Amino acid sequence: MQEIKHFINGEFVGSQSGKTFANLNPATNQHIGTVHEGGQIEVEQAVAAARAALKGPWGTMPLAERMAILHKVADGINARFDEFLEAECLDTGKPKSLAAHIDIPRGAANFKVFADLFKNVPTESFMLDTPDGKGALNYAVRKPKGVIAVISPWNLPLLLMTWKVGPALACGNTVVVKPSEETPRTTTLLGEVMNAAGVPKGVYNVVHGFGPNSAGEFLTTHPDVDGITFTGETRTGAAIIKASSAHIRHVSFELGGKNPGIVFADCDLDKALEGTMRSVFANCGQVCLGTERVYVERPIFDEFVKRLKAGAEALQMGAWDDACTSMGPLISQEHKQKVLSYYQKAIEEGAIVVTGGGVPTMSGALAEGAWVQPTIWIGLPETASVVQEEIFGPCCHVQPFDSEEQVIEWANATRYGLAAAVWTENSSRAHRVAGQLDAGIVWVNSWFLRDLRTPFGGMKHSGIGREGGVHSLEFYTELKNVCVKL
Repeated sequence: MQEIKHFINGEFVGSQSGKTFANLNPATNQHIGTVHEGGQIEVEQAVAAARAALKGPWGTMPLAERMAILHKVADGINARFDEFLEAECLDTGKPKSLAAHIDIPRGAANFKVFADLFKNVPTESFMLDTPDGKGALNYAVRKPKGVIAVISPWNLPLLLMTWKVGPALACGNTVVVKPSEETPRTTTLLGEVMNAAGVPKGVYNVVHGFGPNSAGEFLTTHPDVDGITFTGETRTGAAIIKASSAHIRHVSFELGGKNPGIVFADCDLDKALEGTMRSVFANCGQVCLGTERVYVERPIFDEFVKRLKAGAEALQMGAWDDACTSMGPLISQEHKQKVLSYYQKAIEEGAIVVTGGGVPTMSGALAEGAWVQPTIWIGLPETASVVQEEIFGPCCHVQPFDSEEQVIEWANATRYGLAAAVWTENSSRAHRVAGQLDAGIVWVNSWFLRDLRTPFGGMKHSGIGREGGVHSLEFYTELKNVCVKL
């Protein structure tokens, strides 16, 4: 049983209130740790430490030295790879094979990629003609935004947290991280790596807790926070926007999605099936970029559904450290009930269940875990709840379509606009369709293929702003113009 404390000003500290909550293994529902719940006091301490660090060694550190430290952080994660892997899998229940391939290496890479990228980004300058003929020089200077509140999610805890912390620190900011209450382990463990890498005290802080009337609310309403970056559901994002408005803080949000996967009859069917299996069922469907709506051109619809069904039924659910496991549990019992409620809604609205739709029988310690069956539906109208609302589970509705115009209209008929996947071997069609989709990222003949130099974010209710590459500079720095009269 592990005691998980806050990390404030370079030290692990408990909550002064004495409040704690249970860290549960979603695969077994067993109590595996006790987490200290932060309140107003801990948030005040963390923000104060972060504010002070801006004026300390971190704020005056040469760029090359700061970047070298971030490389050490990445190396430190990789040196303790197995510890981070176990911590991530215990918190989430996800298979070792998935976390070892994506979560931990990508979590470490975020520090190196942004450190290397930002040290070579130029700013602009202009010569201005003036009436006296002597002119003026305008040049831009970037400075850190300040203290950044990082509210990170539970589905990819390390990866999505460092996706924000990496560029924030590369730009010279300091951070206070509030990880999801479901997944506190890797964010806490990173504190040890930060200390070992020589990150000054107060630069990286962690406060555990919940949202309303807890660490999340106290952090997002704190007047000394200069920016808030959040990944999570749209409803929570709306609440954070309200909180941030009181002190006019900048926000960067990656929110919910109800993403379409579009499969044309001229696709490479094997490639499209393999990609759709991942985009629907990877991480038990708990991926904001997943495709819960799959549209398949009618000539290949029956074959596609038949083979997708076979793929879903071949998935092996089990313990995270079992080499045969290809799908883990949902994150919690609460989320399990949410997903199952949509499974029931689908039946009530007239869905034909191709496979799944219930709870699998698990043995031994796994019997009480947050398990649901991978599920495929057909036969629903586009207005159905499970077609319009984000479920965040291992499920999809598959709909036949007859024309390019029809599928684009259906794909865009949602309040979300995060991602889409298009499967076609016709390059003209690929570019044409991708250009018409309301989505922040469109994959063609692939899914979850990420270049960290590219812009990432959502349209409509799926987010505000873009991060990734130089686009992260727009959020994590303030751009100042200096005008010098000659």
